[in-house]
Amino acid sequence: MMNHSSSSTTTTTTITSLKSFYSSLTHSLDNLYHSFHSKNVISIHFLQLVLASLQSFHSELTLLVRKLHLPVGEKWLDEYMDESARLWEVCHVLKSGISNMEIYCSMGASIPSILENHDLNPQISREVLAAISRCQRESVRLEEENKSLTETRIKPLTMKFEESVSVQSKFNSFNGFRGALYALKNISSLLLKIMVNGMVYCSNETSFSSSTNTNTTGYNENRTISRSDFMVSAARLNRRVNEREDGKDGILLDEFQETTHAMDELKRELERIRGFEMKFDISWRVENLKSCFGRLQCGVENTIVQLDDFFDEVVESRKTLLEL
Repeated sequence: MMNHSSSSTTTTTTITSLKSFYSSLTHSLDNLYHSFHSKNVISIHFLQLVLASLQSFHSELTLLVRKLHLPVGEKWLDEYMDESARLWEVCHVLKSGISNMEIYCSMGASIPSILENHDLNPQISREVLAAISRCQRESVRLEEENKSLTETRIKPLTMKFEESVSVQSKFNSFNGFRGALYALKNISSLLLKIMVNGMVYCSNETSFSSSTNTNTTGYNENRTISRSDFMVSAARLNRRVNEREDGKDGILLDEFQETTHAMDELKRELERIRGFEMKFDISWRVENLKSCFGRLQCGVENTIVQLDDFFDEVVESRKTLLEL
């Protein structure tokens, strides 16, 4: 039988571990807020920071399990498995949506190469305009396919971010693990929402929902956490990103939008000089288009690698907890 001293030490360790976990959530969410606030755009860099935070939170929850001395084979494990399976499914949708951009990037990258390898003349101008039209059609197809992904695979998951939650005794279960898992689930919903809306598709019909309960004060873990600072930080990030997303449909990723604008500018320039002698200098527009597609393609490739690493981590964490 555990004596009073041992029990007190275990309780202190549990409280310290939970405080550390929630503190880490708050710190990372605040960093995301400031990273987004400084640029006010949904960039690939920002979304990679979001994904890195998601990875970190999941890893920290796995480490937390070892510190809470949870009973073997009880319901906490089933709840974790359900949440990690949900995370796995949404991240696979993310990967599918991001991978769909690769064809678009390849088509877009071929446009500058035509002008780099030939002098501008009426025939080359027509060829470039045709290539731009094909790429624009691919852009429409890409957004339609990604919209279908969110409707058929994301929407059925009924993922919801709650800005506050009632203090419920069930969150104290399993030495506070259930509260930590709730925190991970809720924050994951927010971060996945940002990822999906940025790189897959965003619309009022298909985006993740959020709710606010104004009569609550947040999660309270046995006097350990008097107020849910991480929820305050999450709600602030949610509102900040929503300002950028408000009223917009489609792929919100800034690098994707830049390629669209760069193609439109080059197309207008070629149409403007068509019929005149081809002596206009459009090299800076060509270089801008090349640069835009280069940034998008590099970001897409790096994000896919990051997602693959996350998949490996989830698999390893599930295996580790099953073997406890």
